[in-house]
Amino acid sequence: MKRSTLNVTFAIGFLAVAMGILVARANPATTYESSVYMATPAVVWVGFALALAIAVSTALTCRGREQGYGVALGATTVTAIVSLPAIRNYRFSGMGDALSHLGWTRDIVNGEMGPHELFYPGFHAIASVLYHVGGIPIERGLMLTVAIVFVPFLVFIPLVVREIAGDGMAIGIAAIVSWMVLPINNIATHMGIHTNSNALFLVPVVVFAFVAYLNRRATIERLPFGLSPFSLLIYLTGIGLLLVHPQQMINVVVLLGAISVAQYLARTRYDDHPMLDHPTTYAHTAVLGIIFSVWAVSNERFRNAAEGLIAGIFEEDVGGGAEVDQRESSLEEVGGSLGELFVTMFLDLAVVSLIVGLFILLVWLGRSTVDSETKSFVNYLSIALIPLTGMFVLYFVGTPTMAFRQIGFIAVILTILAGVALARAIGALSNVITVPAGTAVAALLLGACLILGLMTVYASPIIYSPSQHVTDHQFSGYESALEYGDEDTPLVGYGTDPYRYDHAINGVEGEENLGAATTASGSVEPDEFESGNYSGAYNGVGYNFVVTEYDTTRELDVYQELHHSEAALEAIEYDDDADKIISNDEFRMYDVSGEQ
Repeated sequence: MKRSTLNVTFAIGFLAVAMGILVARANPATTYESSVYMATPAVVWVGFALALAIAVSTALTCRGREQGYGVALGATTVTAIVSLPAIRNYRFSGMGDALSHLGWTRDIVNGEMGPHELFYPGFHAIASVLYHVGGIPIERGLMLTVAIVFVPFLVFIPLVVREIAGDGMAIGIAAIVSWMVLPINNIATHMGIHTNSNALFLVPVVVFAFVAYLNRRATIERLPFGLSPFSLLIYLTGIGLLLVHPQQMINVVVLLGAISVAQYLARTRYDDHPMLDHPTTYAHTAVLGIIFSVWAVSNERFRNAAEGLIAGIFEEDVGGGAEVDQRESSLEEVGGSLGELFVTMFLDLAVVSLIVGLFILLVWLGRSTVDSETKSFVNYLSIALIPLTGMFVLYFVGTPTMAFRQIGFIAVILTILAGVALARAIGALSNVITVPAGTAVAALLLGACLILGLMTVYASPIIYSPSQHVTDHQFSGYESALEYGDEDTPLVGYGTDPYRYDHAINGVEGEENLGAATTASGSVEPDEFESGNYSGAYNGVGYNFVVTEYDTTRELDVYQELHHSEAALEAIEYDDDADKIISNDEFRMYDVSGEQ
């Protein structure tokens, strides 16, 4: 393609992204949205789709500067998609942990606590800086921080693959696979304010630091204490990851430990091997391991999590098997199936895992055509997958949530390896047909996977999980409930415990009102509530019952009245024991008398 034609093509792509962002910005959310996909105007998706089509084709067919433009176009588009809650002016996005993170950030901003008092303050510190320096509201600052932390994932995945393989096709494919955002599974990793998930997007930065260290072999420009600039980069990126979330730091230490073991075995078994030319990672593994240990063991929250994992391993009916059985039963009751959900959420990852697995097998059998240097890096990462997968099995038995977080980290490594593996697969296919035909097949396959990946990057009813959009009405409703409600009266939710809103509004340090969800807050007991016994639906005591548009969407539309019915919710309006005391378009609170 002529350069002038390429320039026009790139201009069209970037213009399409810009127009999509402007249209999305001009159509802000005005009410609760159960799906950001459905609520965003169709013309926005047309613009993004056009930009991604150009990005995929140019990333595969162009080289050098032009390929860089294609990769930048795709990364910009995906970043825009990830930033839609902020672009469309959501008040906040995220419930559960996200609301507690909002509370911690509020505590830091208000001086109730210092960043160093948090176990992992990195994410909150960025949002606090945006507040103090830019005057950006805390809620919006956190949503912007999601995008800030996400960008390194899109930048460093292709950079790592360039260091490993140096092949233009591999770089382009790695970039496209990174746009699928495979680490997000919406079970335990989420696109939003969820620091464990956010930390996954910084892992490629640490991996790049190690690959650069192994490749550069710097012997000059030494820093004090014999450090090379690349060693210092390893420590700095590792500590940065620790400050965002320590669980991913554990995985990095395991990754480095596996590399160290591979290097040791190579040095004891071979006299001539590419790994022998690489500087060792023993010291880096030890230093980062010590840093993590000192940081984690001194924290009570980490100790409690470790104890919970050990207890879960040895207890019956705890672990992934029980969790899967429970989810499968619930899905069947609402007309879904585990197989359907797996295809929607994990087909991309399954396809990539299969291709990468076959590629690793060929490398280990000596049937691959990759050069010895690339093979060494592939071996480093593939050997590391063994203990990382072992950790997944351990988590799956003990704490299923941690297991799916572990899948997120493994997905980062698979994304890197996918660039090399798919490039070799396309090269082999091109030898059978033709290069243009092989590239076209790759574009179609990757394009289809990209669509599926981006369809599930956010929670939505398509995966039986409504958007965690927090509106102005919901926020103001809870603010009124917490300010004017009786402190001695429990605040009780419809299917969920509302105590997280106390964190978000008053800060976690002021959590004494609703606290740890004991007698101060909770959710109504479904059987009693559905039978019309509202006064006995929460331990027989009087309570303030709150219900939001999010609650009704989840329970009535998405869950199809699996636990709660619309009839029972409507009947509380006319019950003698319930009085509506707060109401707006998306929030209601009732004062319900107790039996006692």
